[in-house]
Amino acid sequence: MARITLKLTKPPSADAAPKLQSSRAKRAQLQSQRHKPRTPVAIPAETASSSTSGAGTKAADRGTTLVTERGKTGSTDRRRTTGTDRGNAAGAGGPRRPSDARARAPAGAAPAHVRAEDRPRTDRGKRRATTGTGVASPSAGPRAVPAAQSARPPRHANPDDPRLSKRMSEMGLCSRREADEWIENGWVSVDGKVVDTIGVRVSPFARIEIAKAAAQHQSELVTIILNKPLGYVSGQAEDGHTPASVLLKPENRWPDDPSHTPFKITHLRGLAPAGRLDIDSTGLIVFTQDGRVAKRLIGSHSDVEKEYLVRVEGKLDDAGMKLLQHGLELDGVKLRPARVSWQNDDQLRFVLREGRKRQIRRMCELVGLVVTGLKRVRTGSVSLGPLPPGQWRYLRADESF
Repeated sequence: MARITLKLTKPPSADAAPKLQSSRAKRAQLQSQRHKPRTPVAIPAETASSSTSGAGTKAADRGTTLVTERGKTGSTDRRRTTGTDRGNAAGAGGPRRPSDARARAPAGAAPAHVRAEDRPRTDRGKRRATTGTGVASPSAGPRAVPAAQSARPPRHANPDDPRLSKRMSEMGLCSRREADEWIENGWVSVDGKVVDTIGVRVSPFARIEIAKAAAQHQSELVTIILNKPLGYVSGQAEDGHTPASVLLKPENRWPDDPSHTPFKITHLRGLAPAGRLDIDSTGLIVFTQDGRVAKRLIGSHSDVEKEYLVRVEGKLDDAGMKLLQHGLELDGVKLRPARVSWQNDDQLRFVLREGRKRQIRRMCELVGLVVTGLKRVRTGSVSLGPLPPGQWRYLRADESF
């Protein structure tokens, strides 16, 4: 027969029974866990650089260490760089901690953690050297000389001395324009030394020598005599009028030119009028490539005679004739003596040694005459002769002004 054993156990006490948490206690526990300091978990730099991109990659390149803060659920990670990690990275060649930089910086120097653009300027008031393009040159000194100044002529001991080109023109060697050309070509020597820089000043007593090449070049320069017709101006085109230089063409050369000079197209280059002739005047006008001829005819001290035939209307008594010969003034300046005589009943002959603008016409007006025609027939010893209007010829080798 089976034996049945009954074991009686003591019921548990009320104190040992588990207590249920109230909602207030649960909130307090959650709040304490939320504000509990999180322990950072270190991640190797190799793993961080391979598993992160963007800002994480840049931080790894700068030598800093990434740490991960795990949230409560562990589902999201936030990466940041701590000050301790930056200090460790500085020891390995990365940027130094601000505290170390300030401790090691010399007195008066800006801290290393201050950006370059925020640092105070120390070059205030200093002149910055520039290159030829206007960009500051870091290697140049404070007063670098531009390269363009090296082309200037050397400073002369006496700044009152004349320039070489002016001195050559005063000596009658050539015009100032020709002198500059000769100097550039190395054809001019001063006291035995070749000068090839324009603008050099020389002593008035300096010995100036010209190379044979310059003399050869000067001998090839030509002078042309043109019989200007009515309606052409002697200089540059003005008020729509045509300059007389347009007539200097091969087809307008006088067929009976006695010079027999072979024509070259270079003879028509660089020609300049040596004198003025009004648009309503005709006759001889000179065009030349030779600066010596131009200075001889229109220089400030020129005394070359110019002869004109002037057709007039009106009456001229003896007193008026004497005034034409000497005694008149134009623009407050007394005129040089002139030779004036009757050529025929209505034509006067003027021989002047100066050439003011519209001088003969204004002289005749002062004595009550009206000019109806004016023709220049001679300049110096060169006469117009039978040269037809609108045609030109070369100055002969045996002619001079």
